[in-house]
Amino acid sequence: MSLDPDDTRPAFQQVSSALRADILTGKYAAGEQIPSGPELMRRYEVAKATVARALDVLRDEGLIVTRKGKGSFVRQRTERPVGLRPHLEAAFEGESVTIDFSGFSSETLNGAMTEPLDKVRSGRLTPQKISVRLLLPDTSVHMAVPVLVDELRDDPALRSRAGQLAVTHAGGLKHSVEVLAELGLVQSAKVEIRFFKASALFKLYVINGAEAFFGYYPLRQRKMVVEGEEKEFFDITGKDTTLFHYSASPDESSLGSQYVQQSQRWFDSTWDSIAFQQAEA
Repeated sequence: MSLDPDDTRPAFQQVSSALRADILTGKYAAGEQIPSGPELMRRYEVAKATVARALDVLRDEGLIVTRKGKGSFVRQRTERPVGLRPHLEAAFEGESVTIDFSGFSSETLNGAMTEPLDKVRSGRLTPQKISVRLLLPDTSVHMAVPVLVDELRDDPALRSRAGQLAVTHAGGLKHSVEVLAELGLVQSAKVEIRFFKASALFKLYVINGAEAFFGYYPLRQRKMVVEGEEKEFFDITGKDTTLFHYSASPDESSLGSQYVQQSQRWFDSTWDSIAFQQAEA
């Protein structure tokens, strides 16, 4: 199983990508040992250093754990949070990609999508259908956060700023995805944005109906000049959110399968009932 000579990526990235796909598709189950270093060298016809770098990548992503004298194993899903980006990239290796997101803004998703979308534009990833749904809070009404420290008073200027940031990131993501169809690189690409009257205190991603990532937004107290006035307020910190990963398996009664199923059910029911499109100015 030698590497693709037409792939311009370094050999260690090709090996890590192949192993990542095997892990995320369940070829190697949680807790299962992956092939040894010498076996991977023979399989991919690469040097020892190449395999070592590939395994380093997977360890950094939280997909495997190496036990001295025993080898490398697929990390149990509950052992440690994992990164979003490699799972998104793996999803783009299929023909159809669906991503559902609910949270304060789509800033993290926008950033994590950059590399997979770049690879679609360069022809290294070739999905044919991309569908993204963004479920964001309605900032036109009173929210739990952002809120002034002083007696937890509502502040329309803070809400307006938060709404503008959310719409900016969502708009950027919408353009980056939908332009792929305009360029003829995919058959269809669509980003839908809806809002609901609730405060976003957590974020949720559901990828291809098979994986779910969930994380709580930590809160922090901060000061900032907004509309010419210094304000002290409580706000969420999206960049500090720890994401926990759940993956569906052939066993529908497993924790991962049930979590993904219920996450998708929550998203769909909210999207189809109390979520609405924001009127354009």
